[in-house]
Amino acid sequence: MNTFGRILRLTTFGESHGIAIGGVLDGFPSGLAIDLTLVQEALERRRPGRSALTSPRREPDELRILSGIYEGRTTGAPIAFVIENQDTRSRDYSTLSTLYRPGHSDYTYAMKYGIRDPRGGGRSSARETAVRVVAGALASQWLHTRGVEILTYISAIGGLTLEDDRWSYPSDEQYLSWLRSSSQHALCCPDEALAEQMVALIEEVRADGDSIGGVISGRVLGLPVGLGEPLYGKASSCLASAMMSINAVRGFELGEGFGIAQRRGSEVNDAFYSDEGCIRMRTNYSGGLLGGITTGEDLTYRVAFRPTPSIRKSQQTVKTDGSATTVSVEGRHDPCVVLRAQPVVEAMTALTLMDLYLEYLTYRESSDSLTP
Repeated sequence: MNTFGRILRLTTFGESHGIAIGGVLDGFPSGLAIDLTLVQEALERRRPGRSALTSPRREPDELRILSGIYEGRTTGAPIAFVIENQDTRSRDYSTLSTLYRPGHSDYTYAMKYGIRDPRGGGRSSARETAVRVVAGALASQWLHTRGVEILTYISAIGGLTLEDDRWSYPSDEQYLSWLRSSSQHALCCPDEALAEQMVALIEEVRADGDSIGGVISGRVLGLPVGLGEPLYGKASSCLASAMMSINAVRGFELGEGFGIAQRRGSEVNDAFYSDEGCIRMRTNYSGGLLGGITTGEDLTYRVAFRPTPSIRKSQQTVKTDGSATTVSVEGRHDPCVVLRAQPVVEAMTALTLMDLYLEYLTYRESSDSLTP
């Protein structure tokens, strides 16, 4: 399955150490003025080698648009694009072709397809996510014209977790300003002191030849009431599918998430009230969704990432013939994938919500046509 979406469809192609990676984004409406500098900025945030805390692989990630945009505007035709791979070091993987790395898809790919590309993980590499970032940055620009804003920030690295007492409540400008300040800190966490502790922890595990996981939190502002299709096209299930498709993601929760299982209904049922004729909620434990349909309140979610499986520490494994061996993965790897995953989470959020929005607009148009 290399295609994501129903009305807005992204198909990606390419491998980590191939000539290029790329995608085709089909179903994108015509006439939208595109700022390609914003797309390139999103790629820059995901790009390896831009921080001492990330993989030293040096990829410029220069975007080349092949079709679908003319004189700065979308034409309605498929938007095709490529990003060339320029800093591949396939020799780093020569010794790994005869064994299965713990935590990787080497074994499952080999068993399913009878062949695998060991160079950087081939198709299963997180290198593919650069394509999602391009498509997501385009979708974000369309959502922006609808007043939708996507905010993400790092809320946990290892056992270091952000204290956010406003998480389950409607946002206000002071709170949003605090969240937006995350981009100004050493690590994209709104608590500067905690961000510095997170940096120190990442440096510590890297020096030990190990890795560590973390959590990215998201808050989407400006969504209308009505996105999502019951029963099997819920916005909640679509977002969960999108996030779980990202490399290294092992958990997804909406609103209060797993914490809500420890509470009583009287505590977490979001009370309705009328605000000058507009129906609002006093709390937002549901994360902006009821029945899988957006409520108009902020959409809130968290995405949990596992530690990077490529580590220098010696690990037990087996060779492709089944004999026991050990492996210490050399090469250029991230000690914490969360640092480069923010734009990927934003991209999958944007693609999912734009797809749901287009579906919603189609439904509204068809309903209006039936109104006497």
